[in-house]
Amino acid sequence: MQNSAQHSAQGIDLVTGGAGFIGSHLVDALIAGGRQVRVLDNFVSGGPRNLKHLAGDARLELLRGDIRIAAEVAQAMRGVDRVFHLAALADIVPSIQRPEEYFTTNVDGTFTVLQAARAAGVKRLVYTASSSCYGIPDKYPTAESAELRPQYPYALTKSLGEQLALHWGQVYGLPVVSLRFFNVYGPRSRTSGAYGAVFGVFLAQLLAGKPLTVVGDGRQTRDFTYVGDVAAAVKAAADSDVRSEVMNVGTGRDVPVNRLVELLGAAEVVHLPKRPGEPDCTLADTAKIARLLGWSPKVPIEQGVQIMLDHIDYWREAPVWTPEAIAGATREWFEHLGRRPAA
Repeated sequence: MQNSAQHSAQGIDLVTGGAGFIGSHLVDALIAGGRQVRVLDNFVSGGPRNLKHLAGDARLELLRGDIRIAAEVAQAMRGVDRVFHLAALADIVPSIQRPEEYFTTNVDGTFTVLQAARAAGVKRLVYTASSSCYGIPDKYPTAESAELRPQYPYALTKSLGEQLALHWGQVYGLPVVSLRFFNVYGPRSRTSGAYGAVFGVFLAQLLAGKPLTVVGDGRQTRDFTYVGDVAAAVKAAADSDVRSEVMNVGTGRDVPVNRLVELLGAAEVVHLPKRPGEPDCTLADTAKIARLLGWSPKVPIEQGVQIMLDHIDYWREAPVWTPEAIAGATREWFEHLGRRPAA
């Protein structure tokens, strides 16, 4: 990695949040494709260790900065051809606890990136959205035309960011496309901080020899999508001429949490109360992305879980969530999302 790259004539790919989980895999894919890549990251969710395998690579420039600060974004945007906007705050619980921080990052930060991209005259901008925008949908598989029903501030702020990006395409002609990710998993996913995605929680519990904490009866299903496939979808969107479109990125296959437990080889589980605002199923309708980009997922859940187990030491320092700790962490979730609307 370098601080002042000698950039190629083809222009630069800017990846906001490029030191994070999904962002670092996208950086790998772009560099493997011969691109010059600049990363803008504040290292809150990700960090340089996710890019350490690229240390000394002249094709990568790493900038520490905040997408909410216009001057820092403008500096990062110099000489950029394409923007991949992944920088965001994620996870449900902290979004309920700190909604202002989520709004300023996921909405105001996206506005700042869009304005800088517009001023720089970039050729492509890919916004990475979340399938959490669908909330609890009426139909499965869920298509992009489904009603948006965000259930918590993280989902809302990511959806608002998407609306901004599409509006900048509509009004200012910014060549933008948005991808809605479904339940992304894989190596380098976050190992610290708030209680979050099930894979990381389970792997830390496995390493510690503790029971896996399964919400409800475990029959709920998720469209688990391997991070390498997601990075390929993002790259395909940038390489295409498609613009002002929203596309789901998932497998089109829903996997019960109990099946995940089985694949991980867990000896014991503990069941936790079902949580309000969580769907019993997430399942992407991927017909649109297949038609427009020719993209389809390559890594089945069985192979993906084995990859995770092969990298399990990554979670050795991660917090081990006990049922008691989870109850404390999700208290505000139940308090706020469990309220019934007034009659």
